[in-house]
Amino acid sequence: MKTIALDPELVCHPAVCAVHDEYHIMVPVHSDMLMAVRVGDETYYDESNGIMRSSVRVHRIVVPMAALDHAAGYTVIYRKMIERKPYFPTTEPPVELHYDFRPLTKCENIHIYQLADTHGIVEASARAANYFGDDLDLLVLNGDIADHSGTVENICIAYRIASLVAGGTIPCVFSRGNHDLRGACAENLSDYMPNESGRSYYDFRVGCIWGILIDCGEDKRDDCDEYGHTVCCEPFRRRQTEYIRQKIADSAHSYAAPGVDYRLVISHVPFTHNITESDAFGHHPFNIEIERYTEWARLLGEYVHPQLMFCGHMHELTISLPGSSYDDKGQPCPVLVGSKPEKRPDGTQYFIGMAVTLNPGAAEVCFTDSEGKTLHRETLKI
Repeated sequence: MKTIALDPELVCHPAVCAVHDEYHIMVPVHSDMLMAVRVGDETYYDESNGIMRSSVRVHRIVVPMAALDHAAGYTVIYRKMIERKPYFPTTEPPVELHYDFRPLTKCENIHIYQLADTHGIVEASARAANYFGDDLDLLVLNGDIADHSGTVENICIAYRIASLVAGGTIPCVFSRGNHDLRGACAENLSDYMPNESGRSYYDFRVGCIWGILIDCGEDKRDDCDEYGHTVCCEPFRRRQTEYIRQKIADSAHSYAAPGVDYRLVISHVPFTHNITESDAFGHHPFNIEIERYTEWARLLGEYVHPQLMFCGHMHELTISLPGSSYDDKGQPCPVLVGSKPEKRPDGTQYFIGMAVTLNPGAAEVCFTDSEGKTLHRETLKI
């Protein structure tokens, strides 16, 4: 499926992100403008309580998933703002950009690519993620795509990569990593990234796939000097436990809904693993929330029965089966840690990501790099 030429007013092509039963169409722009999206005969707006937003650099237009899946295409409509006066504001004429869209409709040979921990590596990570070419069905951006959230431009690195790989034509899933919590714009991250009612953890349904995003927040205790009193992730995780229980109580409308063939967990941090790396003082700052993470694993394993968990964070390539040396809290399923950034001595960038192909009863996992090589291939029973 071909992507249209990039309009000069857009930073990159839109990202069509799955959130529960909706798509959040995220569109980064260079200047003030009003924006809407037309799907079929219906127009959806980037608005706040009936007021269209113009002074933002990432527009969000929420559309029903069923509507866009049926239409198989959408039209971005923008008007550049000349002057937003209290009376008779002026804008330029509207510009319309049509994108084809390919929803996930098949239940075998589903091609998923995960990028995590790219830490600002754009072109090399996109080359790795183009492993499936035009046959890619779902792109997962699983946290730490930038080094920090100090600027909106940094946050938009994720959209620039998605633009190069998905081009606005297939579904994406965006998950938050611990480095995303750092920087001046982190407190407003829900304005710039997909979320459900402001929450960075949520479930999603794409065709026959149901997934849940787990957000561990930061990877050390809240009182760590590195954070300078800017995080309160412990109560955030406590709320997340209740959210998992809510999904279990409403299973008929989530992971046990009709038509769900695959159940995935997306978590930047592989929370079922005890990260016992020590700091310069011999402390183990990363080994936190053992009881809570063990409870998450128990709830997911006992009730949800996911087939795979996608992770990053470790900057390594690992396929961890339940009961392996990597499993410290009772894995509910195989845990796939697939992301490895590298900056070589000559300054060139290199990246290894993870390709997954789902079929009934089996998943093929490949670690592929930015040079077009497949470094490891393994088929798992699921």
